[in-house]
Amino acid sequence: MLKTVIEKEIRDLIGSTKFAITFGACAFLIIAAFWGGAARYGLHQSHYEASRTQNLRQLEGMTDWTAVGSTNIFLPPQPLSTLVSGVSNDIGRTTLVTGRGETSAMDSRFNEDPIYAVFRFLDIEFLFQVILSLFAILLGYDAISGEKERGTLRLTFANAVPRHTYLLGKMTGSFIVLGVSLLSAVAIGSLLLPLMGVPLAGEDWGRLALIVLTGLLYFGVFLTLSVFVSAMTQRSSSSFLWLLVIWIVSVLVIPRVSVLMAGRAVEVPSVDEMASQKARLSSQLRDEFIDGLGHFSTEGRDITGDPTRFLMTFMDSLTDVRETKMQEFAGRLNEDRFNRQREQQKLAFGLARISPAASLSLAISRLSRTSTELKNRFFEESMTYKESFGQFMKEKTGSNAGGSMRIITVGGPSENAEEPKAIDPSELPVFRFAGASLTEAVNESAVDMGILVFFNLLFFAGAFAAFVRYDVR
Repeated sequence: MLKTVIEKEIRDLIGSTKFAITFGACAFLIIAAFWGGAARYGLHQSHYEASRTQNLRQLEGMTDWTAVGSTNIFLPPQPLSTLVSGVSNDIGRTTLVTGRGETSAMDSRFNEDPIYAVFRFLDIEFLFQVILSLFAILLGYDAISGEKERGTLRLTFANAVPRHTYLLGKMTGSFIVLGVSLLSAVAIGSLLLPLMGVPLAGEDWGRLALIVLTGLLYFGVFLTLSVFVSAMTQRSSSSFLWLLVIWIVSVLVIPRVSVLMAGRAVEVPSVDEMASQKARLSSQLRDEFIDGLGHFSTEGRDITGDPTRFLMTFMDSLTDVRETKMQEFAGRLNEDRFNRQREQQKLAFGLARISPAASLSLAISRLSRTSTELKNRFFEESMTYKESFGQFMKEKTGSNAGGSMRIITVGGPSENAEEPKAIDPSELPVFRFAGASLTEAVNESAVDMGILVFFNLLFFAGAFAAFVRYDVR
């Protein structure tokens, strides 16, 4: 009996004009999103390589490492950002690194091309969150009430068909047709990625599979919700109206209101406020540094050979003290702001998870490595690289780069002086960004995927309870 109901539902859906139009539009948009994402990745990758090359080219011709006070590191484009943009276009992707001082990322893509920030990109997250949910509503809003209006529901139950079998068969048949249709479009789009030069490793394909699975769970939420509402109403027009209101609230309103409420509940110091406090301390420490230079003396020191060596050592010691105080103060400010941001983010995400759309976004952005953690990881790895760069410069010049004065001796070259050799920029430490592993991403997204499973079960149970008492006459 269940098989018969499933087959009937599949035939009815495939033969309907409504399905042909909605599936055609959805498939076209999915394939277009894959193609557009792959094209953007190629452009971003070329910009990334050009930036790295230009950064090294600036050092060509230099003959003294002491003239190299800083270097730039760049956030490489994430392969799956072609499909799920997340925050990858909003955060800075270039960091100026010195041996001392703070680091901060700059040059976001939307800062360079603000028009894209207005309309955003067409990606899988948008298609799943908006188009796919509307697709499910359009095909499920009349699953029960529409059958009653057409009179087929009464004819069906003129036979000995258990209600739970009928409901399970309709949902299963609908999910099979729509799920296979979605997977077909995704499969075609996935073939475009390697053909257009997007380097997906085995782990990336696993991430993509989990992203699609999350999309199917999200699709299932709105499909079961549609059947549930249809079983609660007597007319399909009423069902569609209620579903449209629910969709607007859950997809468009709740996530944005959650962020506003969290912003009101947890106050986070602004960047300008912190910069003002750091500037005041920096001015004070600069005065202390200059005052400390006035206490330098060569009395009792053997200054034969290099007379500036002791002054440089003394200056470096003062700079280390100054840097330590500044870093401790900045570290306290940054840690306080980071903790407040974490608290605010946790509250905002917790409230937003009332909406399945928020759970979808959080899950697939983490799986694609384009969540808010991308910014934190880039900062952490920038700080790690800063230590490597500082150690490298100390080995090359005898002192750390940045934050201290340099003494340059000006004079004509001696007759026997050799032509200085150019430095080799390739000796600089190489920055390699490593985002969250697949295991970490799965663990981080498990809660949101579990929430989507819960919504599926909840709405299915609601649909079953409503349909048991439904008047089929």
